[in-house]
Amino acid sequence: MEAGIVGLPNVGKSTLFNALTGTQGAQAANYPFCTIEPNEGIVSIPDERLGRISAIIPPQKLIPAMFKLVDIAGIVAGASEGQGLGNKFLSHIREVDAILQVVRCFEDPDVTHVAGKVDPVADMETIEMELMLSDIQTLENALPKAERSAKTGDKEAKLRVSAIQKCMAHFEKELPLRSITTLDDFEQKAISSYGLMSAKPILYIANVDENDLQGKSPMVSAVREYASKRNANVVPVCAKLEAEIAEMESPDREEMLAGVGLSEPALQVVAREAYKTLGLQSYFTAGEKEVRAWTIPIGATAPQGAGVIHTDFEKGFIRVEVYSLEDLETYRSEKEIRAAGKLRVEGKSYIMQDGDICHFLFN
Repeated sequence: MEAGIVGLPNVGKSTLFNALTGTQGAQAANYPFCTIEPNEGIVSIPDERLGRISAIIPPQKLIPAMFKLVDIAGIVAGASEGQGLGNKFLSHIREVDAILQVVRCFEDPDVTHVAGKVDPVADMETIEMELMLSDIQTLENALPKAERSAKTGDKEAKLRVSAIQKCMAHFEKELPLRSITTLDDFEQKAISSYGLMSAKPILYIANVDENDLQGKSPMVSAVREYASKRNANVVPVCAKLEAEIAEMESPDREEMLAGVGLSEPALQVVAREAYKTLGLQSYFTAGEKEVRAWTIPIGATAPQGAGVIHTDFEKGFIRVEVYSLEDLETYRSEKEIRAAGKLRVEGKSYIMQDGDICHFLFN
């Protein structure tokens, strides 16, 4: 699963990308379009449960869950018509599963703003409108072909026509497709190949000044109000400060965090919220060799959960033995959990829960 960092030029996307991925792979400079080709990196998900499990079952290796992050070039008004990097930029967004939009919420005369003034809500509206306009073009281009195929009796094409018409009606309300409620599962599947960008889940990252780490400023309040109307979350981050913290080692890092009043780097909050925005959750396997968090979509069945370890596990799935972290902390071993009758045996229909500790049996 991939999340793409987007935003107007010079809002701190590449600085945030470098800090999140622990690299300096993305160029961060004070001029528009310093990022042209997308940079990719892997982000690990901080999860205190890994430490709690390994305190009882000491492993040789501790492996967190991860997802791919893509740093995409800055967008400008008119991108859907080819302005800036135009369609090249938009094609990169089509390929990701969720959007992390960085919004500038700080004043700095030394950092230029592409629109000439700092207005985070206007920036959010600009990007949302460009994604919607591009989606409208995609659907308008797809509709004639779908209608021709539908006339031949093609059931899939009929679903596409119905879905496109509903989407176009939704756009008349000037709302993105992530808020549409009129499509059924079959219609959503019928147009899934279009890569509609305004349908992708979104997380807003308010890039704040060092004096506003909690995001209390009027600009961040406006961002939160805008996001709440779109059922999206907001995480305040000072990308510049986080980049400095990310380069530090203990105990300097802890001293720096304490000095600015943070209990953990804001990047850890971003990583966890991005994980949720992607619709993901974790289950664990625990043994002497490794304690590991595995990434699965929310709603995945037990065989699908087994499949992320190895496809053969899903094909030959028999059952899964499951226990909770709370039971591990109470009984201190899998043997004692089993003896207490707290080890559950689940079959193919079991829906995996966030935090399950699992042992899969397969043919």
